[in-house]
Amino acid sequence: MTLLVIIVLFYTKPVKKRIRKYRVRMAGEKGECMRNIANLLFKAKILKNIPRSGYHFLGVGKESVAEHSFGTAFIAYVISQIEPDVDALRLISMCLVHDLPEAKIGDLNYVQKKYVTADENKAVADITANLPFGSDLADLIAEFNEGLSLEAKLARDADQLAFILELKTLADIGYNPPNKWLPFALERLQTKTGKALAQNIMETSWDAWWLEHHTDK
Repeated sequence: MTLLVIIVLFYTKPVKKRIRKYRVRMAGEKGECMRNIANLLFKAKILKNIPRSGYHFLGVGKESVAEHSFGTAFIAYVISQIEPDVDALRLISMCLVHDLPEAKIGDLNYVQKKYVTADENKAVADITANLPFGSDLADLIAEFNEGLSLEAKLARDADQLAFILELKTLADIGYNPPNKWLPFALERLQTKTGKALAQNIMETSWDAWWLEHHTDK
C-alpha cells in the first residue's frame, strides 16, 4: 500500500511543481523533527487495527480504516485520470489522510454520533503539532470536511465509492443487508464522475474481471 501511494503521489504531477520541500537548519532540530514524523507514521499505522464500525450494524463484512483509506485513495487516482483539470495530488492526498483523525478518536458510526461527540479538531491539532508540514496536513483534512472545492467533492465521492464497492461485493455473494444500505450511499454522491462510476459498479458483478477469460479445460 505504501509503495503504491508513493508512486501515485510522485508521478501524478511534475514533482518540482507539486512537492514542497522542508529544510531543518540545526542537527538537534532535525532529530526532533524526524522523531515527530516517526510518531506520525505510527499514528497512521494504527489505522490498520481500527475497524470501520458501520459493519457492526450491517451485520456482515469487516474493514479497517486503513483498508478503506487505501481504497478511497486508489479511486481518487482513477478519478484524477478521468478529470484532467483536477489537482490530482491534492485530491489523492486528501483521500489518503481524510480519516487520519480516527487514529485518535476511532471510527464513530451515525448511531454512535447521536450520543458521543468526538473532538476531531483537537485530534487533528494533536496529530499535526510540531510537524514541518503539519499545517498542510490539517488543511487537507479541513478541506475534505468542508466539501466545497472540486477536489473535496470528488474526494468525498471517492469515500462513498469505496464503501459502495464493499456493499456491492457483499450483495453479490449473497448477503441481503447491503441492499438496504446501498441506496443511501448512492444518494450521497455529488459529482457527475462519481455517479457514472457508481452506475458502472452497480451494473458489474464483483467477480466479472476474474471470470472474463475463464475457460474450462
